[in-house]
Amino acid sequence: MMMEEATASTSGSSEGILVVVERPLVVEDLVVPLVRVQSGGDGDGERDDASELVTRGDEDSEDRVAAEVSPWGVLVHEVDEGQPCLTCKDKCPGFSPHLWRKVCNNCKCPRESHDVYHEEFVNVRDRIGIKPDPSNQTSKEKTLQEGYSWVPPGLSSAKIEEYFSQLPNHKVPRLGTPGEKYRDRQLIVQLPKQDLALAYCKFLERECQRSFEDFVNARNEIALDIGYVREALEKTQECFKCGGVLPSGELAVIAPKFGELVAWHPACFVCAACQELLVDLTYCAKDGHLYCERHYAETLKPRCSACDELIFSGEYTKAMNKDWHSGHFCCWQCDESLTGQRYVLRDEHPYCVRCYEQVFANSCEECSKAIGIDSKDLSYKEKHWHEACFLCSKCRVSLVDKPFGSKAEKVYCASCYDAAFASRCDGCGEIFRAGTKKMEYKGHQWHDKCFCCCTCKNPIGTRSFIPRDNDIYCTTCYEEKFSTRCIKCNQIISSGGVTYRNEPWHRECFTCTNCSSSLAGQRFTSRDEKPYCAECFGELFAKRCTACSKPITGIGGTRFISFEDRNWHNDCFICAMCNNSLVGKGFITDGPEILCPECARQKLM
Repeated sequence: MMMEEATASTSGSSEGILVVVERPLVVEDLVVPLVRVQSGGDGDGERDDASELVTRGDEDSEDRVAAEVSPWGVLVHEVDEGQPCLTCKDKCPGFSPHLWRKVCNNCKCPRESHDVYHEEFVNVRDRIGIKPDPSNQTSKEKTLQEGYSWVPPGLSSAKIEEYFSQLPNHKVPRLGTPGEKYRDRQLIVQLPKQDLALAYCKFLERECQRSFEDFVNARNEIALDIGYVREALEKTQECFKCGGVLPSGELAVIAPKFGELVAWHPACFVCAACQELLVDLTYCAKDGHLYCERHYAETLKPRCSACDELIFSGEYTKAMNKDWHSGHFCCWQCDESLTGQRYVLRDEHPYCVRCYEQVFANSCEECSKAIGIDSKDLSYKEKHWHEACFLCSKCRVSLVDKPFGSKAEKVYCASCYDAAFASRCDGCGEIFRAGTKKMEYKGHQWHDKCFCCCTCKNPIGTRSFIPRDNDIYCTTCYEEKFSTRCIKCNQIISSGGVTYRNEPWHRECFTCTNCSSSLAGQRFTSRDEKPYCAECFGELFAKRCTACSKPITGIGGTRFISFEDRNWHNDCFICAMCNNSLVGKGFITDGPEILCPECARQKLM
């Protein structure tokens, strides 16, 4: 059993620890409903909070679009409804537009996260409403023949390939590749149709339409343009973005708004804000920087974070570090306005308190009611309680900031848990109280202080120990009691011992009794139960040969000759005159000498 001290923490819940669930950010102060910003044009000044947004919804048709644009007006044919979500895959049945947000009703992913495509071949001049320029555009037939959805105008096939070789492969608009999809998406993102023509604005107030048209006209005249690729520079130049070298004779991108003497590497012709390649070389110039149209517009006007349209009204809502039409700052779940209301942030989306509690609030384990944003959420092992509901299942005392235990999905105060479930120490027999450290080994358990050596009684703690039968020993006591000891020095033999006559010796202790040389691995013998090396034994105790005076020694029963009180080596038992061996033969003694019979006769004759 583990008893825990309930602690308040903002970390995630972990087994054995009660945590206070981190609450979502609740915006207590009221959202300022309207921010008065001087936007310029006829839309300047204050307006009534109740003024309506003009909604151009389903009643808009392509006929109306065509009627509201000039002969070279903006033409956009994007297909989005029913298109699969590139993020959710099969989980989304297809794009279904929200009434005013640029998101899918089904999966709530952004519109641009779906496989939106253009119904027809896209000429960027048609999309932005710039008059056709035969000298700076390539026909649909030529483009498709080259195998791309767009190519830089005026280049030969070889130069087209050279240009695209300098771009990241996944951004090259080759037909049937991710690069083609990349271009389609950048056309939608960098050149949003609602920035390009009044006909595509659904939420522009009537009184702001003139301001929008003035903005578009000024942008088109002052900032918006299309770059081109120069096949070969006449002289070496410096890239306007990276400062690198553009060698003479190499191709480079030119932006006419910056002058003909300014050039870029193809891969450097990017938006200063999003750093994406400027789609089809379409750019806006401002303060010496290149921008895509989207980010150029956002340097001048706020953009509604919900509908993605520019805000021309002098009044709008600012919240979450974003800008919103005053009627578009709404609950992500129910679409009710949050203006003047408290809201909760979840995954960077605002929710009204009611929806947040319905969708995300945890249910209390005790009362089964939702734990609202104004209540403290206590969590333990993926279960949640109101602070007032976190009680002992038996005595009903509050467990907040107190030790507790859990059993069979229920929580108990320390006293009730101990009385009902606590295990007992195998040393002292007492229960394990809340917060007590417990030592366990092979099904047995002890208090930390009870886990002791049975000999010295010192607590073992986390040190090494040795079990024997049902007892526990510290290493020192075990060695003192059970380890093998040397018969000579009485010290413990930890390694490399020698056994002689069933008695243990250290190798260094097993030596000759006389000369103290080591006998380990050497020939030796014993006398009076003491070991001697062969040499010392012979010198001290062996019989001596009468002939050579050397000791008679050997292994395994050496043969020698003995007569009366004299002894000879077999090899030394020879006739003193003829030196023939007398082993196994008759002999005659003559004083200290021994003679064979023939030599004896000769000597005596």
